[in-house]
Amino acid sequence: METEPEKKEAIVSVTAEVKKEEAAAPHKKAGKKWECKLGKICKENKSTVIVAAVLILLVAASFGYVKYTDYAKKNDIGVPGIKGKIEQFIKDNSPQGGTGITVKDVVKELGLYKVTINANGQTMITYVTPDGSRFFPQVIDLNVKATAASNTQAAPEKAVADKKQDVPEVKLFVMSYCPFGTQIEKGILPVLNLLGSKIKFNLEFVNYSMHNSKASNDRKELDENLRQYCIAKNQPTQLNTYLGCFLKKGQGTEAACLASSGINAAQVASCAAQADTQFNVTKDFNDESSYQGQFPKFEINQADNVKYAVQGSPTLVINGTTVAATSRDSESLLKTICSGFTNPPKECSQPLSTASPSTGFGEGTAAAGSTAASCATN
Repeated sequence: METEPEKKEAIVSVTAEVKKEEAAAPHKKAGKKWECKLGKICKENKSTVIVAAVLILLVAASFGYVKYTDYAKKNDIGVPGIKGKIEQFIKDNSPQGGTGITVKDVVKELGLYKVTINANGQTMITYVTPDGSRFFPQVIDLNVKATAASNTQAAPEKAVADKKQDVPEVKLFVMSYCPFGTQIEKGILPVLNLLGSKIKFNLEFVNYSMHNSKASNDRKELDENLRQYCIAKNQPTQLNTYLGCFLKKGQGTEAACLASSGINAAQVASCAAQADTQFNVTKDFNDESSYQGQFPKFEINQADNVKYAVQGSPTLVINGTTVAATSRDSESLLKTICSGFTNPPKECSQPLSTASPSTGFGEGTAAAGSTAASCATN
């Protein structure tokens, strides 16, 4: 096996030989074939030079990597140090000082620290360099082959509705415990109350559910999705009132919110049991082989999920156009929805709050300029 100096010498030798041949017979430059000393990689002079250059870079990179690993070992701040730095980063850079966001676990993996973060019920995996100086919020597994694009690929989002209608059709896809889904719901409720029957609104659900735990038999999101689906189906005029109550505190307030909203709880329970069987909710929850990634399916609105290429929570669709709700304050959502009117009514000119609601449950507000983060598998 060649040593690093021998590899470098071979690279330089091949490169020099190529240049010498080109100088002697420039008219043969394009067609001259070569068998490289480093293996049968090069077939043309140009290829030889490129491959040689790449190999030189790889050799240089290998020396750089060795230096980095030495640095990393000497400056490793350990699990407590990494945990402390991430917690401080969250506190300094998150709305409300990172309330509802916790560091669950920190372990050494592949020369980096793997950090598991819980954000209002959503689990996220990130990586941090051993010295705590670099944070990688998104992880791409290069060992997983990319799948071919299909008709379920996310559709390009528009700022406004493409089509205009006298009575716009508005669909909002959420997961009931997604902190970003609850955020847009809190922002859209004043819009729905203002526009009333001037629009046709449907609350629908993403076809998988991220906020449950099979290990502890916790299916809070599946149950809440079923509950809200049944309210919308059988007692639609009470849905906004129920959501206004439930979104304040979340889990544990369901019964009280049903009662205060004047909803027939027995009817909702009966409907939920029937829908559970009809759409295989419990069956899919128990059958982990059917999961989408690591999450159980929830296919009550499967046809619309496919039709509108829904990928995550929230997804807003107006008159068949998937719309990018880049701000989730009521004023911005009113303007976005009113873009779907042929002739916008006077309500579209009425001012609403420009403060973005907080993520998750509660009545607070998010930092200015809150953007369209979502709960999604990719």
